[in-house]
Amino acid sequence: MAGLNRIPPRLRSGLRIAAALAVVAGTAAAVGVEPFLHGLATISPATILAAAALAGVATAAAAWRWRIVSAGFGLPLRWSEAFASYYRSQFLNTVLPGGVVGDVHRAYVHGQRHRRIDLAARAVAAERVAGQLVQIVLTLAILLPLGMASPLAPLAWISGAIAVLAIVVVGVVAATRRGRAALGREYRMLRPVITRPAALCAIAAASVVVVAAHAATFVVASLAAGVDAGADELAVVALIVLGAAAIPVNVGGWGPREAVAAAAFALAGLGAAAGVAVSTAFGVLTVVAVLPGALALLAGRFRSLPARGIIGKRRSA
Repeated sequence: MAGLNRIPPRLRSGLRIAAALAVVAGTAAAVGVEPFLHGLATISPATILAAAALAGVATAAAAWRWRIVSAGFGLPLRWSEAFASYYRSQFLNTVLPGGVVGDVHRAYVHGQRHRRIDLAARAVAAERVAGQLVQIVLTLAILLPLGMASPLAPLAWISGAIAVLAIVVVGVVAATRRGRAALGREYRMLRPVITRPAALCAIAAASVVVVAAHAATFVVASLAAGVDAGADELAVVALIVLGAAAIPVNVGGWGPREAVAAAAFALAGLGAAAGVAVSTAFGVLTVVAVLPGALALLAGRFRSLPARGIIGKRRSA
């Protein structure tokens, strides 16, 4: 880990982009270009409308979650500000490599208004971590009970193995003095939130809505691509693909998502090509659905222009 920290940020970013492109290229080499083209061809006004509506629901729930977490850190946040800022951060996360630039921008803008960028960054980090934890728990809760006769049983075994590995890693980290200190810092960061049962329930509920909306968008993309499977089966596969999409090694969301979608669909007996087609359609739909974030970004820039003009006049005076 220390060795990775010594790598210049630009080089780390370049390595992530190269890795993401390599994964996409490897997936294309394995299944061909046709599934990507088929995924693009399935995009229609109806699918775009459905994806935009689901994105609005997910954004509203995520903004609510952020407000709850931020309030726990003593940083109040207006609903309109949270909603617009979260749309903006999703747009930036989607179109820029890494998938975290929007969150950094969201924390910086919010922190500047309260003159506590450090607390705002902690609140955003805690909010994202809380969402990821709920998604992981929800995925495991749905996958692990699958019986051996289910075509998705291999996915359940893989998910269970990953969960066991994660527990072992946490145990190994906790066995060292430095690891316990790091875990203690994480606990202290999350303490303003996790010590409030009502807030925890609200955060969990909001996170479930977010995951459900994203999974529903994946199901929409699957049905549009003509995948012959039930919505419940597609929703389970969607949870696996959403987990891969959260890996911060991507270019505008492209990367591990396509490879994992191909593998998940193949294990489920739906075909790797179908997985790539659905992932392609899902990727395009998610980009289009968060375009209101671009408008929020432009609106923020225009609002800052008069303030800059006033500051400039004061300095010249």
